[in-house]
Amino acid sequence: MQYQSSLSRAQLIDLATVQYFGSVDARNLDAAMACFHEEALFTIQTAHTLHAGKPAIARMLRDFMAAYRTIIHRDFVCTVDPDNGRIAASFVAELVDHQGATTLLHNTNFWRVRGERFQEVYVYMSGVSPLV
Repeated sequence: MQYQSSLSRAQLIDLATVQYFGSVDARNLDAAMACFHEEALFTIQTAHTLHAGKPAIARMLRDFMAAYRTIIHRDFVCTVDPDNGRIAASFVAELVDHQGATTLLHNTNFWRVRGERFQEVYVYMSGVSPLV
């Protein structure tokens, strides 16, 4: 299914990398959740996990933010289809837990945008998913 989105290439990249990942890295749950539609779907493909709707996505992100002292998403390489409201990004997720152990993941996310927010997110992770 295609969704209608009026966001430009630059706006789609900003939504994914600045508004969403920037908010996650800053532990601003409200700002991160503002990127999602109420009935959004968040699927971690490599973990066979689905979070349906904003309450489930918020719970997942709240637990994720609490589990790490430092969260950094960096080195984004984005591919964008502004005509269809789609964006893909490969990136590094650098996570430092409360004991000081660092986990590096090389991930790729795919987003389907409806209007100006995420309707669907698909995550592929290089290691064990911290998003449960």
